[in-house]
Amino acid sequence: MIRSLGLQGWGSSPGEWLRDLGKGALVTGLFAFFFYRSIWAVLPMMPVGWLYLRRSRAHRKRRKNKELLLQFKECIQAVAASMRAGYAVENAFADSITDIRSMFGEGSAMERELQLLRQGLSNNVTLESLLQEMGQRSGLEEIQEFAEVFAIAKRSGGSIPATIDAASSSISRRLEVEEEMETLLSARKLEQKVMNAMPFIIVWYVEISNPGYFDELYGNLTGAALMTVCLGIYLAAYGLSERIFEKAFDSS
Repeated sequence: MIRSLGLQGWGSSPGEWLRDLGKGALVTGLFAFFFYRSIWAVLPMMPVGWLYLRRSRAHRKRRKNKELLLQFKECIQAVAASMRAGYAVENAFADSITDIRSMFGEGSAMERELQLLRQGLSNNVTLESLLQEMGQRSGLEEIQEFAEVFAIAKRSGGSIPATIDAASSSISRRLEVEEEMETLLSARKLEQKVMNAMPFIIVWYVEISNPGYFDELYGNLTGAALMTVCLGIYLAAYGLSERIFEKAFDSS
């Protein structure tokens, strides 16, 4: 449902990048040892670490985009409340930064966007343009749609509070649907993680209980070929399970 490249400054922090790189290096080493027991396999296994790094970033981006959409919903709800109290829509958006700070703290993605919005308003840039720029930066379909509908309502003299209330209700429903999907799939995700780890656990257990049991699979061409086939099957199964979860969320 939520597709985005993220707001500027809403990507990975240096600390997150370092953690991801460390995990990617660990996965690369684990696969090189597990499938080939050779330091020379580290280089060929680097694409596996890169794929893990990519998936890790994708999962984190999905989580952050969900947080961003929630912040935007709270922002427009604060705007609607201010307008009912008699504020002009421009002032309502500018003042909503106080509510966002109190709910999500300073430095949140929406607070940074509202700072840019306030700066644009002080430079006589229209609110419609600023919201459209926000939508483009975020990449979130919901914010882009809101900006388009808001611009049409502003030009045609439509009811801005009604437009905001409709957008807020729509976003709330989408977030609720995604929350329900996550709840329904949580058990399946746990099963997926267990199944992903099971081959490594089984081999480790056999190695502990029967030292040297798998020695013939390593250090020779036949064993390397067999382990390469096993690696391909494992990666295909992992990719298929990830694809199934992606389809489930995209269809929600």
